[in-house]
Amino acid sequence: MTRDSQQVPTSLAELTALIKAAPGFADVLKALESGQSGAIDGAWGSSCALSVAALARAAPASTWLVVVPSVRDIDDFYDQLAEFLPSDAETKQFPAWETLPDEHDVTDSVFAARLGAVRFLNETGGQKEESRSDAAAADQQSAVAADPWHFSADTSEPLPGASEVELAKEPTPPNSQRKSANAGPALIVTCLPALLQPVPARADIEGATRRIKVGDELSLEPLLDWLIERSFDRVTAVELPGEFSVHGGILDIYPPTEPDPIRIELFGDEVESIRSFDVETQRRLNDLDEVAVVAPKPVKPPDKPSPGDSLRPHTAIATATESLLDSLPKDTVVVLSDMAQAISEGKMYLQRLSNPIGMFSVDATMARLTDFPSVTIDGLGADSYETSCHLKIEAVERFASTGRDALPDLAESLGPNDRVLLSCHNEGEKERLVELIAETDASEGLTLSERISLCVGRVSNGFRFVERGLMVISDNELFSRSQARKVKSRRKSADTRAIDTFLDLKDGDLVVHVSQGIAKYRGMALMDNEGEKEEHLLLEFRDSLIVYVPASLIHLVQKYIGPAKSMPELSKFGGTAWEKKKGKVAEAVIDMASDMLKLQAERNSKPGLQCQPDSHMQQEFEQAFPFTPTVDQVTAISDFKEDMQRIRPMDRLICGDVGFGKTEVAMRAVFKAVDNGRQVAVLVPTTVLAEQHFRTFSERMAEFPVSVEMLSRFRSAGEQKKIIEKLGKGEIDIVIGTHRLVSKDVKFRDLGLLVIDEEQKFGVKVKDRLKHLRLEVDILTLTATPIPRTLHMSLLGIRDISSLTTPPRDRMPIETRVGRFDESLIRSSIIRELNRGGQVYFVHNRVHDIQRIADLLRQIVPEATLTIAHGQMTPDELEIAMLDFVAGKADILLATTIIESGLDIPNANTMIIHQADIYGLADLHQLRGRVGRDRHRAYCYLMLEEGKVVTTKATRRLKAIEEYSELGAGFRIAMRDLEIRGAGNILGTEQSGNIAAVGYELYCQLLENSVRTLKKQPLRYQTHVKIELPVSAFIPDRYISEQKLKIEVYRRLSQANSLQQLAELEEELRDRFGPVPTPAKRMIRLRELNLRALAWKIENVRLEDGYAVFRYRDVKMIKVLSYLHKGHLRVVDQHDAYWPLEAREEDGTAVMEELIKALSEAEPPVPE
Repeated sequence: MTRDSQQVPTSLAELTALIKAAPGFADVLKALESGQSGAIDGAWGSSCALSVAALARAAPASTWLVVVPSVRDIDDFYDQLAEFLPSDAETKQFPAWETLPDEHDVTDSVFAARLGAVRFLNETGGQKEESRSDAAAADQQSAVAADPWHFSADTSEPLPGASEVELAKEPTPPNSQRKSANAGPALIVTCLPALLQPVPARADIEGATRRIKVGDELSLEPLLDWLIERSFDRVTAVELPGEFSVHGGILDIYPPTEPDPIRIELFGDEVESIRSFDVETQRRLNDLDEVAVVAPKPVKPPDKPSPGDSLRPHTAIATATESLLDSLPKDTVVVLSDMAQAISEGKMYLQRLSNPIGMFSVDATMARLTDFPSVTIDGLGADSYETSCHLKIEAVERFASTGRDALPDLAESLGPNDRVLLSCHNEGEKERLVELIAETDASEGLTLSERISLCVGRVSNGFRFVERGLMVISDNELFSRSQARKVKSRRKSADTRAIDTFLDLKDGDLVVHVSQGIAKYRGMALMDNEGEKEEHLLLEFRDSLIVYVPASLIHLVQKYIGPAKSMPELSKFGGTAWEKKKGKVAEAVIDMASDMLKLQAERNSKPGLQCQPDSHMQQEFEQAFPFTPTVDQVTAISDFKEDMQRIRPMDRLICGDVGFGKTEVAMRAVFKAVDNGRQVAVLVPTTVLAEQHFRTFSERMAEFPVSVEMLSRFRSAGEQKKIIEKLGKGEIDIVIGTHRLVSKDVKFRDLGLLVIDEEQKFGVKVKDRLKHLRLEVDILTLTATPIPRTLHMSLLGIRDISSLTTPPRDRMPIETRVGRFDESLIRSSIIRELNRGGQVYFVHNRVHDIQRIADLLRQIVPEATLTIAHGQMTPDELEIAMLDFVAGKADILLATTIIESGLDIPNANTMIIHQADIYGLADLHQLRGRVGRDRHRAYCYLMLEEGKVVTTKATRRLKAIEEYSELGAGFRIAMRDLEIRGAGNILGTEQSGNIAAVGYELYCQLLENSVRTLKKQPLRYQTHVKIELPVSAFIPDRYISEQKLKIEVYRRLSQANSLQQLAELEEELRDRFGPVPTPAKRMIRLRELNLRALAWKIENVRLEDGYAVFRYRDVKMIKVLSYLHKGHLRVVDQHDAYWPLEAREEDGTAVMEELIKALSEAEPPVPE
């Protein structure tokens, strides 16, 4: 068959047929079937994974163990296999522990992946061999004997610091057996360092699981004792693996092996139901018939802790004595990809460990692998194997051209009969490329559309079938884009929910009673008033006066949040000073809001750039984004497009935590402005960030007719002069720079959009210049200091704000630890990062002795390469240092806070901050945000100098940053920053005193009312009706005993503003805590009466001589209600209407139900 008659494959999976047809491939298969070994060479790029897939499709072996060269290769190889394998194939990862032996954590995804691989092998019939090879056995026995940190097999308790995990086998779920004839191949992707780390024996696996089925008899207390003994933590609400909670007859457990936590509901001692539930909403997901709880067992900490132990929680888990190879079925085939590199990585891994005792040796592990039939796959020839397959495959060179010029470049690289299979990262990109190829053919006189076949998929590294004239390449390679990893997540990334600081209330905390002032919270108490029981909050005012506030009025109480330097005095209950203070703050707030509205009105009066709706090119640009935008990104993009398509200039603030996708939102706005014929300036606070944005923008814009330049000290004076000239002539579309951009000599021909990154970091002169620009051009401001939701809502109408609160999928929280400077810990944390192929930031913000720190680090970790970056370096030196680190030429970047803003290097996932007490809270959060941008666990160590006394304020900052390490923690950080520093970043320093006077939440309410008054909008009416009925309504301790959870329910009940929200809350209570008891049901019904009365504009309900008296504020509404009830409701004056009761006045519950019925039979527009 000639080349031009060959059909180009239409999917990546079809390519396996070309590998199977290669000379020698059938011989390799026969060798494997007979238990022999073979080799495949010439497998360049992603054809290595393709070759494995071809073997797995063709060979009868049920299990394949694929050993890739390094720890970092596992993810990519695993993703590639998924593109080439059939749908019935089962693929697992068996990664190496990325943590140190005494840091193994059940919340780590590595724990679940390793456990999943072992359980999978046990479930699928892997038969353990009676004896291991003598070399492996001797190696392990000597390791156990010599290792004081290793589990002793003949004792029931682990010795301190065991090196692995105790695993448990889950029962095989129905229909999951893979022994049927229709089951596809099973592949486990691993690396040599992972195989060097031992796993537990099968007997230990069997003994560490509790299986629970629906219908089982279950005694709760022994199970709770068992969970506690096995290191599960008892908490109020389950959020992380390894936690459990109990609420009455409901037990919530988060087994480390499960993607979601499990809720077990008991009826007496019988298991009535088992279901998974969502961590964020705490609501049910799926019903289950059974569950197996895997229980890791803790390691006892040493009797004498070392200096760095505050940074090292002893979460290691026992017990591990065997190799994963012991669990492999006898018919397993081992695949060794680039064996020489794999062996080198394994040896380097052991050399870097300060104490490798307990690990298997490389020689013993390689010897054990030879017990199985194996095949080596490599790019170079393998002469040592008699049976081999030589693939005629070449690697694809990187294209010299970028953007649209890449297609003609591709055409030039093809022979006359060559074909291309081009993989696109999504369907939208595929459609875009169909049009782009057609346009290129027409403009260049080519026939690419006849020679390129497009498919949706992912190829990491392209390759060419030489004899067949077929090139396989990805869109990212073609256009020289950065490779975006395939997103997959074992655990869901949930939206960052609004933070209710009230839930963190503790005895002694300051609170604000809206009507009475500032007091101290003193707990809760159940009060009995002549048989009517209700929970009360105890508030202590001045002169030690205790006031009892009913839980039904919890909406009047707020946690006090204000700057710590001006702690307020307690208010006098019933005094007049509080109302005067509120009045003064309200006046100041009105002045501020008035100034903001004047600026807004002035801006609205000036014509701006009115962009057209999205063009076809804008759609193409957005389709090229390799990820799916989050819901918040989509909303923010829609917001700015609506702004830009109006006549008035835009002034929008994009708030989002570090790494939440602000840059992509900004790039789409930038492209829209350029697409409408205007120039764009992107203003950033640091030279390093300018360089990164320049590279990011250039890469994203490369495929489009857009010119991008940078104006910073990375450019020489001559280069800057040329750039400024081109800007004036309109020859540059986008310029990215530091404060140099707003110099007087920088003129634009037609500036349409200014993007400002972290405006608060600029000086007064720059801010004054920006104030004038705001009246002339569209402004898009980015900030990584998230605005708390209450302030966001208060500013609506005077400031356009979009918030990004959804973290990217597959991100993990950053492990944050505080402790004293410890050289041994510095070494171990850096070695851990090097062992997983990563890089390290070391932050030292003192230029005068940064070289001393560099010398010290070289002594501590001599095997690591180091580069230095700080603001006093020459532009060339700084650029070289940064580029070396980005390119992976340096293992450690020793830097000042010059790296704080926006730097995005996914391979750097450990940060050590020296002298952490000198930084502000927001600065620490920004610095920490430089790591954790990959799907591997990230670490941030906050180190303090030995012997230094840390101030109280610094201690609070460090405690906050350590405590708030979850995704989206910026919102909690922002709230805590209000406590420590005030609200200067958001509202200006002059407003901090006003927040201190009345507290943050009340300040926001006053601000919202001021805005509504100035804009002549109606004020928000009360959201609560005063209802005086003799009803016992409360949450019994037997239903919810934890005070924090009780407060949460009371707050959410008071905030439920529709019947639908009320019904959802009741269903959630039923789901989380069991059947709702009668007193709690009455509480819900009272809130329903409240909502229905609000809908009829009723302000108060009281009882009087056999009547329910409605105090109303809208005579028309009350007359309508009276008419609908045919006069049964009597309107007696301008304030009150009387409803004759059928129920006895003493029966508060019956009266409540009667009134709900009366107000609901004639429905006003109640919000649903």
